[in-house]
Amino acid sequence: MVTVVDAVNLLKDYASTDFLKDRGESLGAEDDRALVNLLVEQIEFADVVLLNKIDAATPDQIDAARKIIRSLNPDADVVETSMSKVALDRVLDTHRFDYEKAQENPLWYKELYGFADHKPETHEYGIRSFVYRARRPFHPEKFHRFINSPWPGVIRAKGYFWLATRPEWVGGLSQAGALVRNEAMGAWWADVPKARWPEDSGWRRHIAGIWDPVYGDRRQEIVFIGADMDEMAIRCQLDACLVGDANAREMPVKAWRRLPDPFPAWKRAEASQ
Repeated sequence: MVTVVDAVNLLKDYASTDFLKDRGESLGAEDDRALVNLLVEQIEFADVVLLNKIDAATPDQIDAARKIIRSLNPDADVVETSMSKVALDRVLDTHRFDYEKAQENPLWYKELYGFADHKPETHEYGIRSFVYRARRPFHPEKFHRFINSPWPGVIRAKGYFWLATRPEWVGGLSQAGALVRNEAMGAWWADVPKARWPEDSGWRRHIAGIWDPVYGDRRQEIVFIGADMDEMAIRCQLDACLVGDANAREMPVKAWRRLPDPFPAWKRAEASQ
């Protein structure tokens, strides 16, 4: 799959909060996609990315475009072009595309799921990544404040979280450019009756490997990817959002549910297990 991006405008579009309908490019009245989300999807899923208008872009624009592309998809074949002129063998019959493999293209996926053979090749572009993990829940008000604050240097963030007021819910976090989205992703397995758990032995071993005697599979697991980002500052800010005792033997659910929670209500019908 080939994606063409504009070296002159990629940084501006990536930082934009415009929706496709604002640009007159939506698929209809029901299309509420943001421009940056479309850009991210196209780049992360591609196996060849044409970085076009190299001749018209400044060195800073080209550098920013390279960093964005590599932060989203380190495995893509990036071809720098002018007027979209490219050797046909770079885009036709490349035999590079594989649907299953494409699901694993994004750098956030490789980092979050800890591929044993994953060796980051993005350092030459000044790109770094790390995964924030914790077992205790977030204080909703503090975490809400964090996700609405600036994250200097962060290009992409993706992962799962849980709020102290909602111990049954898996929260999903996705950031790209200026937009940060959070939503309900489903239920933690700790909140699902064991009679409904999959019988697959491999799955059961995986769950056993991440299971906590107090929290079950509930956890914070968010990958941050960027250039010149302050990892320590981000970790400290997230640590400050945690509640509870690291050595607790039970969850004080009743007390946690009384914490102020500015997140919108999550409905079971909108989530998927």
